[in-house]
Parts: sequence; structure tokens; C-alpha cells
Amino acid sequence: MTTAPTALSSHAGNAPAAIAVDRPHSRRAVIAAAIGNGLEVYDFTVYSFFAATIGRLFFPSSSPLASLLLSFATFGAGFVMRPLGAVLIGNLADRRGRKAALTLTILLMSAGTALIAFTPSHASIGVAATVLVVLGRLLQGLSAGGEIGAASALLLESATKRNRCFLVSWQAATQGGAALLGALTGAAVSALLSPEAMHDWGWRLPFLLGLLIAPVGMYIRRHLQETHEGGGQHAGIGAVFREHGRTLLLGMLLMTGSTSSMYIMVFYMPTYLVSALHMPPVTAFLAACMAGLAMLVAAPLFGRLADRLPRRKPLLFAGGLASTALVYPNFLLLSSGPGLPLTVALIGAAVALMSVGSGAGAALMMEAFPRHHRATGMSVMYSLGVTVFGGFAPLIVTWLIGATGSNMAPAWYLLASACISLCALALFPSHPGRD
Repeated sequence: MTTAPTALSSHAGNAPAAIAVDRPHSRRAVIAAAIGNGLEVYDFTVYSFFAATIGRLFFPSSSPLASLLLSFATFGAGFVMRPLGAVLIGNLADRRGRKAALTLTILLMSAGTALIAFTPSHASIGVAATVLVVLGRLLQGLSAGGEIGAASALLLESATKRNRCFLVSWQAATQGGAALLGALTGAAVSALLSPEAMHDWGWRLPFLLGLLIAPVGMYIRRHLQETHEGGGQHAGIGAVFREHGRTLLLGMLLMTGSTSSMYIMVFYMPTYLVSALHMPPVTAFLAACMAGLAMLVAAPLFGRLADRLPRRKPLLFAGGLASTALVYPNFLLLSSGPGLPLTVALIGAAVALMSVGSGAGAALMMEAFPRHHRATGMSVMYSLGVTVFGGFAPLIVTWLIGATGSNMAPAWYLLASACISLCALALFPSHPGRD
């Protein structure tokens, strides 16, 4: 990938904060963002795949549904920490630079993953096992809350105005790549080990493999070229909320559609296909692989397209309306048991449409803030949106299916989320090309 150097800010007041970035740094920025962001999504994907096993081992109950609900509740608990991580780590990124924040997030993510990977089961150490797994998810949530703002700001500031949507789109593309890797790892482990071995220790292997990425990510992030120097301009967390309160609220609502789609169509879908639709596990794994591959390919392509357009919103409206129109027919076909090829194709198409606005949407949200509030603002919008509408989506949808007896419950949730997101998009401020 070839990118041109970014220019220094044209505003004299921003001179201390704007740093010229060379071409190789743009590639390193993508790699650095990909590793940390990828580790987060990889862990979430693996956790989703083995949610039923984790539920039995750490949240024992006489009811399999209750164990699964508790497992997904723990999955969602990590999202409760995201707003705190957004405020604390986003503020660190705006005060001390992007490198410091990104180094901290990968440390926290690695610690949380290690706790999940190494904690003995409930049968071995009792309630302490449950507490440690929950703590691991909380650490992961704290890290993820600050990761997205700092990494996205780094990508935006490593680009020119002609390729910023493309560069920022790699945030979503690497999520797809990590989901694909998580799915392939889960499939490989499940195929190679017996059900007994999977239950006893095999489910831990994907988490241990994820930990191997952490030292590489730490090295790359510590040797990044900084794109933002903190300083006196950053007036603190309170100033972000006072000066940009309306934008923060609209941004959180804008996240509704994309984050709900992500956590239902990518993370929850394997469990849904097996538990609700009674499809074979191989279908669930292949569908997850297709979802990850669709994000990996579609996000950069639509990022390139967004850079050719003078405004961000038309592409976002087009993608959002198309996704909304196809939600109900998609789930209606899935519920009919269409067979492996069509199931995989339906999920791939839905995720590709979901990726239409990934680069343009992230750029739109970050351009709504000046550079010295950008990481905090993006982190808060993203984390609140994901926490409220995405993180607990698997839990809510699982409960809705059990309460209503309808396998169309995910479609209802996605339709409501999409309507909220489209309304917020209409009101969100647009400053294309803002430094």
C-alpha cells in the first residue's frame, strides 16, 4: 500500500500538535492498529465461538440456556468498562500522544486474555474461577474502550486528505481479518480434537495463540512515529463533554446500526445458527469465515470509493438503507434452513453491506472534533454506542428468542438499531477534510 506524506496543519494554533508523517509510517500505522485491534476482535470472536463451553465450565447451571446467558452476560460485562477506558485512555492519547495510549491498551488486552486462557474451571477452584474470567473480560473492555479512538486517530493523522477514508477503513478491515482468523482457529481446533479434549483444555488453545501476537504488537507500537503531541490545547475531559456534548450523543446513536450488525452478524451468528436454527457446526464456522472475509475485502474497497466522493453522508445513507431493507428478508431465508451455500452467501452479503460506510463513517466521526479532542471524542462515541447497543446484543437476542420463541428476534433488533442510526446520521455534523 502506497500513501503520500501528510502535510503540517495549516492552522498556526495547531502547529505544536500536528506532525509531518512520512510514507513508511502510514504502513506502520496500519500494522500497529491492525495488531491491537485485531487481538481484541480475535479474542471476542473466539469467546463467542466457545461461549457454550465457557458457560458450562465457569457458570455452571442446571439449565444450558442459563449457562449460555451467563456466559454472554460476561461477554457483555466487558463492554461496561469501555466508556471508562474511552475517557481515561482517550484522554491519555490527546494529552501525551497516540503511542502512549496504544502501548497501554495492548498491555491491558493481553492481561485480560491471559486471565481467560489460564484460569482453572469452576470445578477446580469454585467461584474464584468465575471472578477471574469476569475480571479478564473487564480488563479487555477497559483496553478496547481506549483502543478504537487512539488507533483511529493515528490512522487518520497518518493519511492525506485524499486517502484518509481508505486508511481509516483498515480499522474495520482488520476486525474482519481477525474474525476470520478466529473462526479458522476455532474450526481447526474443533476438527483436530475430540469433544472431550475440547471441553477439558482445547478451547484454551485459541486464546493462547492470540497471546503470541501481543509481544509483536508491543514492539511495533513502541517504535511508531508519533502523529500528535499533547500540550496546553487539551483542556481536559470536561471540555470535551462541554464543547461537543451534542456531537457525542449523535455519534453514540450513529454507532447503533453498525455495532449491532457487527456483534450479531459476526460474533453472535455462529451461536445463532447452531443453537437457534440447529444447523451443523461446520455451517456456523464457514459462515463466520465468510463474514470476516467480507469485512476484510469490502471495507478498504468502499474506503477507496469514499475518498473519491466530496461528502461522506451520501455513501453512508446508501449503505445504511440497503442494509435495512435486506435485514428481514435475510433472516427469513436463514430461518427457512436454506442449506450451506445460501446461508454463507446471505451472511457474506449482509456483512459486505455493513462495511460500506466503515471508512467514511469513522472519518466523519473523527472530523467532527479538533485534533486535540479527537481520540477522546471518538473513543467516547464508539464505546458508548458499542456498550449500549452492541456488547449486550447477543444476550438480548438470546433472551428474546427464548421469550418469544421466534428465530426472527435478531432481525427486529437490527431493524430498530438501523432506524436510530439513520436518524442520527441526518443530524450529525460534517467537516470533510478537517485537520
